[in-house]
Amino acid sequence: MQYLHTMVRVSDLEKSLEFYCEHLGLKEAHRYDSEQGRFTLVFLVTEEDFQSTVERISSASDIRPAIELTYNWDPEEYSGGRNFGHLAYAVNDIYALCEKLQNAGVTINRPPRDGHMAFVRSPDNISIELLQRGDAKPPQEPWASMPNQGEW
Repeated sequence: MQYLHTMVRVSDLEKSLEFYCEHLGLKEAHRYDSEQGRFTLVFLVTEEDFQSTVERISSASDIRPAIELTYNWDPEEYSGGRNFGHLAYAVNDIYALCEKLQNAGVTINRPPRDGHMAFVRSPDNISIELLQRGDAKPPQEPWASMPNQGEW
C-alpha cells in the first residue's frame, strides 16, 4: 500500500490556490478539468517533491504525496472543516513561514509558541498543521506570548 493524496473540496479555486501555492509554498503538479462532471482537480505538492513528481507523471496516481483540490463548478456550500481533521506539513523555519502567512493576512490560529507546532486554516476552513522540521526552535516573540485565535 502507498499513500497517494488527500482530497479537499474548495469553493473558490483561485483563492485556494493563492493560499496553498503563494502563501504555503506548494506547487501545482497536475490539473484535470472534466466538462462532463463539471469539476476541476488540482494536485499540489511540496517544493521538495515537485521535481521528482513532474518527471514521472503518467496518471493522477503518480502524483504523491499530494493534496488534491476538488473544485465543483456548480456552487456548493461546504461546512465542517474541523470534522475533516487536518493536513500536516514539516517546514524548514516555522517562525519565518508563520510571519509570511500573517503578513499575507492569514490568521495564525495556534501560534508556534513552542517553536515546534502551529495551526492555520485555508480559505475553506481546512486546518493546516505546520511542524518544525527536526528539533523545535527556541521560543521567541511575538509567538511565545501570542494567544490562540479561533479553532484549529
